[in-house]
Amino acid sequence: MQSFHFVIANVFAETHFGGNQLAVFTDARGLSDLAMQSIAKQMNLSETTFVLPARDKVNAAKIRIFTPQAELPFAGHPTVGTAAVLGQRGLGAGQFVLEEAIGDIRVDVELRGDRIAARFQIDRPIDSPGFTPTNALVADLLTLAEADIAAAWFASAGVPFCVVQLAGREAVDRAVLDRNAWNAKRKDLWAPNFLLFAGKPTSERLYARMFAPALGVDEDPATGAAAVALVGSLAKRVVAGDGRLAITIDQGVKMGRPSVIEASVDVRAGQTSNMRVGGLTVILGEGSLAVPSN
Repeated sequence: MQSFHFVIANVFAETHFGGNQLAVFTDARGLSDLAMQSIAKQMNLSETTFVLPARDKVNAAKIRIFTPQAELPFAGHPTVGTAAVLGQRGLGAGQFVLEEAIGDIRVDVELRGDRIAARFQIDRPIDSPGFTPTNALVADLLTLAEADIAAAWFASAGVPFCVVQLAGREAVDRAVLDRNAWNAKRKDLWAPNFLLFAGKPTSERLYARMFAPALGVDEDPATGAAAVALVGSLAKRVVAGDGRLAITIDQGVKMGRPSVIEASVDVRAGQTSNMRVGGLTVILGEGSLAVPSN
């Protein structure tokens, strides 16, 4: 048996037991791909990260990100939370780079006692297909009336989402993903994950929920990758010419795990850049897990 150290943290947490839970294995050397996936399933959190030595010595670390069912090339709350844990455990405050499957991600960390503020920046373009889902289809999948759907589109910054703007917060809370309808239609969807939100991005705080059953996550309390897809795709819709869009997203409220995500993006000549997502992380505790030797 080998013993592997892990830290439990709540990411995007304004309160001690809010935010999105994360397990960070601080030294994953010696773990196979299968072992990492098995551990993530055992931890049964939205994501578990595994820290490895960086390929480039100027970078802080390489991290791998797993949901209970699959490895992700990138995810926001694991990036923010892992940066916070590494900052608290010796890297300190400042800027450093984490290597992920999607590429190098620059993070900024600020230590604030038992809370750590961390923010990542990503400069990849927002991907989307040349079509959008119909309001009728989205309403059917979310068990809502078609009149509840203000707009729907697909967007990805590494993890694809069907972004759905609803008429109000009440509609967001009322939404229920119809798993039978979703299973029947998922092959026709460019993105199997759903980010629902309400609010005007130019003047209001946004209220959101996220469903990702394809990743083994029925509902996620806080989703940084979805925040990137949202702020990047919204900017193309609401920013005329050059400018900047900054939003605050409240997520996880319906689940009893309130989370606050800050996101912003610059727009130049219609192109997005410098997408930034961050928030507070609270570290709750640590332990070790015994794993059979390979």
